[in-house]
Amino acid sequence: MKATCINQIQLAARWGISHRTLERWRWTGEGPKFLKVGGRVVYRLSDVEEYEQSIIRSSTSDPGQAQQAGA
Repeated sequence: MKATCINQIQLAARWGISHRTLERWRWTGEGPKFLKVGGRVVYRLSDVEEYEQSIIRSSTSDPGQAQQAGA
């Protein structure tokens, strides 16, 4: 099964953020999982969608799934 991958420019466009933000997130260990293939960074669409699910909030005071799991 072949995974669908997108590059950082495509992901930045999907989320309406700068590709530099994605670069910073990779450096600090934030954001979705990524692959580095021959010097190129790609994101599997399944990892992007999993990350999007993990950051869904129902209100601004909602701590999210990550913090609730540790509580």
